[in-house]
Amino acid sequence: MKKLAVFMFLTLSVLVLFAQEEEIKTGWNFGALPTITFDTDLGFQYGALVNLYNYGDGSRYPDYNHSLYFEVSRFTKGSGINRFYYNSDQLIPGLQTSLDISYLSDDAYDFYGFNGYNAVINSDWIDDESDLYKSRMFYKYSRKLFRFKIDLQGKLSGENLRWAAGVNLLNFKVESVDIDKLNKGKDGDDLLPEQNGLYEHYKTWGIISDKEADGGFVPAFKAGLVYDTRDNKPNPMKGLWTEAVIVASPEFLGGESSFVKLSLTHRQYFTIIPKDLSFVYRLGYQTTIAGEVPFYYQSQLITSVLTGALSEGLGGSKSIRGIYRNSILGEGVFYGNAELRWKFARFRFINNNFYLGLNGFVDFGRVTKEIEFSSTSTDANYFKTDSEKFHTSYGAGLRIAMNENFVISVDYGLAGNEQDGTSGMYIGLNYLF
Repeated sequence: MKKLAVFMFLTLSVLVLFAQEEEIKTGWNFGALPTITFDTDLGFQYGALVNLYNYGDGSRYPDYNHSLYFEVSRFTKGSGINRFYYNSDQLIPGLQTSLDISYLSDDAYDFYGFNGYNAVINSDWIDDESDLYKSRMFYKYSRKLFRFKIDLQGKLSGENLRWAAGVNLLNFKVESVDIDKLNKGKDGDDLLPEQNGLYEHYKTWGIISDKEADGGFVPAFKAGLVYDTRDNKPNPMKGLWTEAVIVASPEFLGGESSFVKLSLTHRQYFTIIPKDLSFVYRLGYQTTIAGEVPFYYQSQLITSVLTGALSEGLGGSKSIRGIYRNSILGEGVFYGNAELRWKFARFRFINNNFYLGLNGFVDFGRVTKEIEFSSTSTDANYFKTDSEKFHTSYGAGLRIAMNENFVISVDYGLAGNEQDGTSGMYIGLNYLF
C-alpha cells in the first residue's frame, strides 16, 4: 500500500527547503492532505483530511487553543473512515476537552485468534503463490464500528497531576467477509475463493459464542489519574506522561456483558541534543479485573486520550509495528516502545514552520493473562499451549511536521519472528506517543 500524496509532499518540501527563523503563528491555521492508496482486495482509497488549529494571539505557540480534525476517506469496495475530532483546553476553563465521533468500516479486519503464540498463524494459507493457499481473507472478518467518545481532564494538584473521566459509546457490527463484494472487477487468480476463515471456525468450535458473533454495543465509562510534565504534546523533548485508567462497561445499559479493565501507561522523554535529538519510551499494561469482555472489544488499547483514529493492538501501527495487526489478543497484555527521535532539518515553506524528523524504534509485547475458552477442536494447525513469549519488532520512520502540531508519519517495521509476519509500512498522522 502506498500513499503517494505523502511522498509528493515530502519531495516538494525538500526541493524548496531554506533556512529562516521560526514564525510565531496566530489565529487559525490548517494542515490538509489528500488520501490516495491502493489495496489489492479493498481497492483504491480516496478522500482527504483537514486539521484546523487556532493559536489565538500566539502567546502560547506551539500550544493551541482549539484543534478540529476532519477525515472522510473511502475504499472503492466499501471500507472507509468518517471522523470528527475536537481537542481544546479553552472550551471549558480549567478542563481539557476531547470529543470524537467516528464511523469506521473495515471489510477485512484482521483476526488471528487468541493468546499470542498459542494461536498458530500459517502464512502459507494467505499466500496466493503457495501450494497450501486457502484465501487472502482467511484471517479476516468484516467490522463496522460507530464510536462516540468524550474525554475530560482537570487539575487535581498543581499543574501536573490531573483527574481524567470519560464516556465511550461503541457499537460493533461483525460478520464474515463479503467475498462477492471484494471479487467485483476481478478475474483469474485474483479472485478470492469461497473459504471459511478463522472467524468462521471459531464460531463453529464454540470459541466465539452466537451472542458475540455479530458484534454488539459497548457503553464504557472511564476514570483515572494522569501525571503530565511534557514540554510539548505532539513531540515532547522532556517530561513524563503517566496514567492509570479504569474502564467499566455495565450490561444494564445495553452491553452484552459487564466488565472492568485496568490500564497503566508510562511514557518518558529525554533530551539528548536540545531541540533536535531525544530518547523516548512507553510501557503499557492492561488487564481485565472483572467480568466477561466480548471478543470484539479485546483489541482496544485503553488510553486517556486518542492520538489517532484508532487505539488498537497488540500488533500494527499503534503498538508493535511490523507484526500482524491485532495478532496478540489476551485478557491482559504488556507492551513497550523505545525510540530515538531526530529533527534533522527546519525550514519555512508556504508561510508555515516545518521540520523533518527521523526515528529508529524497537517495539515489544506479550499476553500476560490468557483468554480462557473451551473448543470442540484441538487441531494443532490452530492451537498451541504454553508457547506465548515476547513479540518484538524494530524499524525506522520519517516525520514531516508543520507548526509543531500537524505531523505526517511514515513508519516501517520488521517483525523479529516469522510467526508474527514479515514487515509493515504505516502512513498516518502523529507520533506514536
